[in-house]
Amino acid sequence: QVQLVESGGGLVQAGDSLSLSCAASGRTLGMYIMAWFRQAPGKEREFVGRSRWHAAFQNYADNVKGRFTINREKAKNTGYLQMTSLKSGDTAVYFCAVSRNWGATMVSQFEHWGPGTQVTVSS
Repeated sequence: QVQLVESGGGLVQAGDSLSLSCAASGRTLGMYIMAWFRQAPGKEREFVGRSRWHAAFQNYADNVKGRFTINREKAKNTGYLQMTSLKSGDTAVYFCAVSRNWGATMVSQFEHWGPGTQVTVSS
């Protein structure tokens, strides 16, 4: 019953920063975690990071740790993926997803997904 939509993707240069948004509707997300995934051409959908909606718990994939940060504005039902020091290898469609399984990291464990937003990083 949760609907998600991502925004904020675009074309940037290597080393630049970009912030993605994930707007949720249908209900508040206090019982959920929100995660970000990405999928590059020809590759499987890859876990990027996740955060509990109501608490300061986050974790990230090793290849984005220290560069990407997940935040949220509860009053807006909106999550954010703030990306810095972008590399060409970060080029992908980025998806947000939510799950009531607080340990979820796999695609199959997430119940609701947005349609994705394209991020392209040029060298």
